Amino acid sequence: MDISLLNPALAIVSIALGAVGWLAPGYTMQVIDLHPGKTPMGKSEVRAASGALFVGMGIGALTLGGPAAYAMIGFCWGGAAIGRLTSIIVDGSTPKKLGFFACEAAVATVALLGNLGQV
Repeated sequence: MDISLLNPALAIVSIALGAVGWLAPGYTMQVIDLHPGKTPMGKSEVRAASGALFVGMGIGALTLGGPAAYAMIGFCWGGAAIGRLTSIIVDGSTPKKLGFFACEAAVATVALLGNLGQV
């Protein structure tokens, strides 16, 4: 498949998943096995780092539209995959962690391999 068709799809997936984290942090915390603490900082962190950050990244890529912008999606998802892999190695593996890692690594690979050669 042509990367020019996949690029907007990767940006939209980033926006959609980010919107869930941003606008439904309680649900997101449930899915990723986090529990609210004594302060609202947990939800704040989910809204920011698992939510609006990905919304901004996707909107930025769609706005700029070039290969470098879509490669940046790959770098961001790749960073998430590296963090997840670190957790798998250091903190222990679970099926959920492996699934999240596989998705993060797949998005990163497609975005980077499809766009870096065009930058």
